Amino acid sequence: MAFDGAFLHKIKQEIDALAGSRVDKISQPDRETIIIVLRGNGGNHKLLLSASAAAAKLHFTKNSIENPKAAPMFCMLLRKHLGSGKLLRTEQEGMDRILTLVFECVNELGDRVELRLVCEIMGRHSNIILTDASGKILDAAKRVDFVTSEVRQILPGITYRLPPMQDKLNPLTATAQQMGDQILSGRDIPLSKGILEQIQGFSPTLCREIAHFACPQGEQTAANLTEEQQRRLVFYLGVVKTALEPGGGTPVMVRDSRDKPVEFGFLELSQYGQGYTIQKMDSFSAVLDEFYGARDLAERMRQKSADLHKLLANVRDRLVRKLAAQQQELEQSQDREIKKQWGDIISANLYSMYKGQTVLHTVNFYSPDQEEIDIPLDPMLAPAKNAQRYYNEYRKEATADAKLRELIEKGTQELAYIETVLGELARAETEAELQGIREEAVSQGYLRLQSQTSRKPVKLAPRRYRSSDGFLILSGRNNLQNDQLTLREASNYDLWLHTQKIPGSHTIIITDGVREIPQRTIEEAAVIAACNSSARESAKVPVDYTYIKNVRKPRGARPGMVIYDPYQTAIVDPDLKRAEALREK
Repeated sequence: MAFDGAFLHKIKQEIDALAGSRVDKISQPDRETIIIVLRGNGGNHKLLLSASAAAAKLHFTKNSIENPKAAPMFCMLLRKHLGSGKLLRTEQEGMDRILTLVFECVNELGDRVELRLVCEIMGRHSNIILTDASGKILDAAKRVDFVTSEVRQILPGITYRLPPMQDKLNPLTATAQQMGDQILSGRDIPLSKGILEQIQGFSPTLCREIAHFACPQGEQTAANLTEEQQRRLVFYLGVVKTALEPGGGTPVMVRDSRDKPVEFGFLELSQYGQGYTIQKMDSFSAVLDEFYGARDLAERMRQKSADLHKLLANVRDRLVRKLAAQQQELEQSQDREIKKQWGDIISANLYSMYKGQTVLHTVNFYSPDQEEIDIPLDPMLAPAKNAQRYYNEYRKEATADAKLRELIEKGTQELAYIETVLGELARAETEAELQGIREEAVSQGYLRLQSQTSRKPVKLAPRRYRSSDGFLILSGRNNLQNDQLTLREASNYDLWLHTQKIPGSHTIIITDGVREIPQRTIEEAAVIAACNSSARESAKVPVDYTYIKNVRKPRGARPGMVIYDPYQTAIVDPDLKRAEALREK
């Protein structure tokens, strides 16, 4: 379900369990994300606060998030005011998606003061705001001036005001019967929409779950509920209310047939049919950490690589247009033999032709049926010159044919290379990987080297995996590293794997001279190769494999481009979870 006020209430309870913890570290991986490390309860706990318009949230995380080399100004401000502060409590505004973390800190004069970090989880209006005890704003992750919003400004020095509250029942203070009566007395609309309209903090998914329990045979409008359905509605509202109490509820994840997370909740969801599984998890934070972890990483990398992605996408689009034009021109040159034949026919009929003639009507001696033919002539040219004109056009198109085929071959290879780099960008996990891809783009002439601001070349290690049989498996992070692994570091009888005709990383099983590699290891390496390719979201992906001694690089080929023969092919389903389990940390 969406990260609604009800789910935020369960996260609040997890944070409350750490009341009294000290702030150990504060970092800001990007403009919209803050991480506060709390030291307490026998360990450190990373609290992630996100004001992302696409996925605003607040929860504990175990994921490692790369930080910029220089901390942003808002992060420095938080460190100044909250550093070594103590978390006193949390406050939620009703069941709205606004949670305030209250800290006890020491100011410049040595006095103990309360500071409040307000987390507003409100879609594109989400924000993280630091205020003092009186409500004066010290700063915010996103400043909102009068131009941005005439209704509510978020700027240092002004008093913080809550967003307008919705006129709905608070499920924490209302009884199940009161909520049921309010829903039934509302507008005559589908039950799930009626619940959403009347109850605060409930997402559409939770409302559908309540309606699904009340009307298992199919949703009804509030006015058409039978007495039995009304009783079921009030009963399940009570179940939800109990789940919201401390210690109540069950953190669950809904997964589709491919084990991909599609939904989450704080109680078991029964509205999903066959093909979906319900997974119980250890905590509500763990649910959010897994549900959003991969997409958050992808979004951060997308933002940091946006300029390079745009450049390469433009190169790709230009190549596609250029290849289409060359292919069209090549097709047009395929009828050149006719022009040579016309030149021959004109030459054979010179005795009967005269200057000023516009068409030659004669027998086509190249045709088995010897039918008559009309050949257009230029009346300004002598008959012999007309024949020469067709011969010239034939030779020009024959030359163009050879040149076009060469250009198309080079363009096709360049397009395939650009697709591999775009795939590398999509799979990049760290800023160091992005820098490695940038260096590759510079080496191939797609980017200019900015000497004044350029960093030292990064030395990236390949991704390392360990098969169930104990074999080391390496996978390149970019094309330059692919070449290094395949052509310089691997041994003749190491096994090389790559997705068939699909951009991806070179994957190598280090055999240490062992000739018999277990089939399970080959299959696991094939899954890893598929996961590190552009087909990672597909199924039944063909992965070729052969010994390194059978792989070679053509002269002049771009980074990562090799040919190989003989080879075998394995068909596997990419399984990111399985590949990650084999990865060496």
